[in-house]
Amino acid sequence: MFKRYAVYFTPQGALADRGAAWLGWDIASGQPVAHPEVPGLDLADLTETPRKYGFHATIKPPFALAAGTDVAGLSQALARFSGQVAPVVLDGLQVSALGRFLALTPLGDQEALNDMAGEAVMQLDGFRAPAGAEELARRRARPLTPEQDRNLRDWGYPHVLDLFRFHMTLTGRLDQPDALRPRVAAHFADSLPRPFVLDGLSLVGERRDGMFETLQHYALTG
Repeated sequence: MFKRYAVYFTPQGALADRGAAWLGWDIASGQPVAHPEVPGLDLADLTETPRKYGFHATIKPPFALAAGTDVAGLSQALARFSGQVAPVVLDGLQVSALGRFLALTPLGDQEALNDMAGEAVMQLDGFRAPAGAEELARRRARPLTPEQDRNLRDWGYPHVLDLFRFHMTLTGRLDQPDALRPRVAAHFADSLPRPFVLDGLSLVGERRDGMFETLQHYALTG
């Protein structure tokens, strides 16, 4: 039923609702959501690229299951991992420009967050099928640093471990992301938590139509 799987942080409550409406897709229910009216912005166009992934932060990037593994085993492994990890508390979230797109990024000391994400990538990697030649070529179409290429070979994605940066994507590529940032920040302002507590992880699947939906949510209880 699903082409790939991933481990995401997916928020709950008001922030989840605001993000789902912004993107036009509710990853929790696997259903489209009507965009809000934001004067002067075409949200359907602005969010076309990130919509399929849902409102999330990637912890372990999407992967096909390795031979001899199944989603039940992956679910059990993620449940065990989540039971060993304490919730991560940061100061809050803010709208930032990352290159040419806008995203929510965390405020405060991110060491515990980065450590948790790195452990998830490594501990669950036995379930990941190695990237094929086509996938490697696609990732290498844009120049990679030696460390990015090593991560791609070893872990299936360039931006993991020391190169990981927690973010929740809000737009596709923009010509002038900084110009749009204040308007996007105003839209999310009353739903951004302070402090920001990352207290769970979600197992998500990519459907045959390319859209992602949540399969199971696990509380961090370590």
